[in-house]
Amino acid sequence: MGMRDQVVGLLHAERKPVSVRELVKRLRLEGDQRKELKSVLRKLISDGEVVNVRGARVGLPDRMNLVVGRLSCSPSGYGFVASEGRGQKDVYVSAVNMKEALQGDRVVVRVERVTPKGPEGRIIRVLERSLTRMVGRYEEDGQFGGHVVPFDKRVLHQLFIPPGQDGGATSGQMVSAEITRPPTATRNPTGRVLEVLGRLEDKGVDLKVVMAKHALPDSFPPDVEEEAVRVPQSVRDQDRVGRTDFRPWPTITVDPETARDHDDAISLDRLPNGHWLLGVHIADVAHYVPEGSRLDQEAYLRGTSVYFPDRVVPMLPHALSSSICSLVEHQDRLTQSVVMEVDGKGRVVRSEFHDGVIRSAARLSYQQAQAIVDGDADVRRTHAPLVGLIQLMDELAKLMRKQRYARGALDFDQPEPKLILDESGEVAGIVAHERLDSMRVIEEFMLAANEAVAEKLSSAGMGALFRIHEQPDPGKVEEFCDLVASLGYRVPSHLGEIRQEDFQRILRQIEGKPEERLVSYLLLRTMKLARYHEENLGHFGLATEMYAHFTSPIRRYPDLVVHRALRALRQGRPSAESQDRLAEMGRHLSERERIATDAERELTEWKKVRFMADKLGEMYTGYVTGVQSFGLFVELDGVYVQGLVHVSSLSDDYYAFDERAHTLKGENAGRTYRLGDTVRVQVAKVDLEQRKVDFALADVPQRGAAGPRRAGRTPRAAARRPKGGAPRRPVRETARRPKGRRRG
Repeated sequence: MGMRDQVVGLLHAERKPVSVRELVKRLRLEGDQRKELKSVLRKLISDGEVVNVRGARVGLPDRMNLVVGRLSCSPSGYGFVASEGRGQKDVYVSAVNMKEALQGDRVVVRVERVTPKGPEGRIIRVLERSLTRMVGRYEEDGQFGGHVVPFDKRVLHQLFIPPGQDGGATSGQMVSAEITRPPTATRNPTGRVLEVLGRLEDKGVDLKVVMAKHALPDSFPPDVEEEAVRVPQSVRDQDRVGRTDFRPWPTITVDPETARDHDDAISLDRLPNGHWLLGVHIADVAHYVPEGSRLDQEAYLRGTSVYFPDRVVPMLPHALSSSICSLVEHQDRLTQSVVMEVDGKGRVVRSEFHDGVIRSAARLSYQQAQAIVDGDADVRRTHAPLVGLIQLMDELAKLMRKQRYARGALDFDQPEPKLILDESGEVAGIVAHERLDSMRVIEEFMLAANEAVAEKLSSAGMGALFRIHEQPDPGKVEEFCDLVASLGYRVPSHLGEIRQEDFQRILRQIEGKPEERLVSYLLLRTMKLARYHEENLGHFGLATEMYAHFTSPIRRYPDLVVHRALRALRQGRPSAESQDRLAEMGRHLSERERIATDAERELTEWKKVRFMADKLGEMYTGYVTGVQSFGLFVELDGVYVQGLVHVSSLSDDYYAFDERAHTLKGENAGRTYRLGDTVRVQVAKVDLEQRKVDFALADVPQRGAAGPRRAGRTPRAAARRPKGGAPRRPVRETARRPKGRRRG
């Protein structure tokens, strides 16, 4: 047992904090071991597993009403600390209890009281600074220097820029600045301008700002690029040694039309016993990215590729991602392959795992594969040798999907907005991104491979990173059920026992209804974030006890970790990573995924706002997606732009907010606005800096398809919702699903 485990074990056994002297005595440490103890304690304190207390003692945070986690701030001034401990609720922190913490910091918070809404506390220590740079609008303060107004409204401090540190910026320009001195309880942070990004209205500034805000790299370091170009660009004879030769087995890739890399390929046959033999071949990135190399270090720091509407920030250099690691057609490529036998009901009954070599026969787009299934004569004629294989794939995927739904897996099959960009990168239009059956086919096969790999690693006790998705918080489920009941839908009566089948039932009720998109979105809001973890804790949304990310190592580092663990298992070697290291990797890579998701969403939403900038006064139809005391949130049909109808613009009456019924009701005329109502709105204001669109109601709303309800009638389920005035907790979403790019 290592010293770290000894220290943690002793602290768990004790009933009180322990001094360093007592630790030395109890652990019988001498000489260099005492120096090691100090190093171990520093690391434990840095990680938040142990905290300092008065009297030079150390203890476990959960024994002292202390919680370690990331701070998420609201523009209103308060925040929440998302606990890293399993089963612990987020801790609410008021503005006066923030101390010197900033948005995203890893902190220790002391829980001071527990309310019906949850625990509330005070930040007592910042463990790790998340924000080292600030992006925002520079404003001159004359001879006293200037300041930066944060672009991210969750950053609650302006940054003071001393004279001579403005980097040549002038008032109104967007800048990226370094924080040279963090804030205190009484003083704003101090910094210096590193780069002038331009003015908000300038073309291309939106991308620069988002990348700078999220610290996304614009290029690879020279030594990483040099290492990448030294990688052989073709498969050599020595590379094939010891690998299973899958080249005689017809294999294809199916990807988006615009895909520049291809990290998965499919083979499929029918067996004499009526079963199916499915091969999922994944690019063997681990073969070309040695552990500990500069390529590996940079990929780990990035964690994932980031997909913007008009460009990609890749995890790996082009020489790997779009060349030797990409499963291009008619070229030998190295893979890690999962070969699964699937029975007639779509269940995987046997799996094999190989280091393989393949040669893809063709690269099809989703649209081409769908056209073949739909019977398009021209496409079938062009790809005649593949027609039988594509039909088999479609047939098997439908069986597997039926089996997955039968066990309770959730599928939020909603159209997503696709931005149509012009040559300058500005939005020319917004359309629905159609989800084809051919996309579902590949997704189904990727899910099966991910499950098979997770089951293999878990049953063997091999250390790896698993993709986990924990059960929703019962309080959020109850709130969701109240919301759905207020729309007139049946909800489960056993709220204490959360089941996927209950959510499936609701999704079936709303299928094809006007409010389908709204209810699906509300359901997503109840879910916890999927994340990476060193323990296999199952995946609620997929209704599986075994899940890992294996199928996208070109764009996701966790898949690379899983590839290495799987190869070590096949070769009879122990895991290369300790549990402590895997835990650290899980936290870091989950955070990198969240950063990528936030950046992608933010730029997309900003471009939508810019798209609306020249549409002042235009009329649209939309539906109410949120009701608050200050107004109605409305999303425009077919445009997917959301804006606010502020209550102050409702000049025909005085409106009162009913939190239990989620309505705004006129005090005199009795007109009531509810979730799901269809409304006509006019674009009243577009604010590029705030990234907000304001609407004004243009006429009396129509009732949604849930049917008319008498004004003021509160559904019985909604009546259970407790009254309260505490701020809403920030929305958390489930695992990101890249738009038509990857599966699982």
